[in-house]
Amino acid sequence: MSILQSLFSLKDKTAVIIGGTGELCGAIAEGLAGAGAEVVLAGRSQEKADARLDAIRESGGSGYFVATDVDDRESLENLLASVTEKSGKCEILVNGAGVNSPTPFLEVSEEEYERIFATNAKAVFVACQVFGSYFLENRLKASIINVGSMSGMIPLSRVFTYSMSKAAVHNISKNLAREWAPEGIRVNTLVPGFFPAEQNRKVLNEERVAAIMGHTPMQRFGEARELIGAALLLASPDAGGFITGSEIVVDGGYSSMTI
Repeated sequence: MSILQSLFSLKDKTAVIIGGTGELCGAIAEGLAGAGAEVVLAGRSQEKADARLDAIRESGGSGYFVATDVDDRESLENLLASVTEKSGKCEILVNGAGVNSPTPFLEVSEEEYERIFATNAKAVFVACQVFGSYFLENRLKASIINVGSMSGMIPLSRVFTYSMSKAAVHNISKNLAREWAPEGIRVNTLVPGFFPAEQNRKVLNEERVAAIMGHTPMQRFGEARELIGAALLLASPDAGGFITGSEIVVDGGYSSMTI
């Protein structure tokens, strides 16, 4: 086995990817499966899950789908129970479900605010409670990867509630990293820059795209597969074993740009 295979192997690991039926976390699921993990796609769409699982299996990986309402505690508890019953254990959790809206600030309704926070922040909070308790009780050296956002670090226009919710994800990740480091549970934030996906296409008009490109040194959007390397690093107990409380940014240089 080569040094790369040794460092990044996830053989005999089980990874739960909440939001794994989406574009970005679906690509991450393929990457983790390619490294040897059994992947569990948790979300609402059986159709999207089946398409992703077909690609995973065609590449020699393994996985399955568990229908999950990501912002409901009972549903997340049932997800964990299903995984432990079918796979025996779980050592990797990716929290990547997300929704967005371009509503002007003064027009954001309480319903929209609560809906976005429920999926983007509450779901992460509750999943970390559910799976964190399991990791602690079973003394597992686990990895939690919470998918943050550039807007959680740098306020962005037009996505006010989304930005607030993602800032909360960044904060809870650092807090839990500090809390659980002595127990061998690592908690990190994977921070995509601008990656076109279902949740943000509605805000990517011509003017917005021009502004993004003007602030991105690499002059392009990211591709979903370009998140896989960072995810593997954070998931691997060998390559990423001393990484916790970190924000791993994959943004084409966006966050390094000033003027």
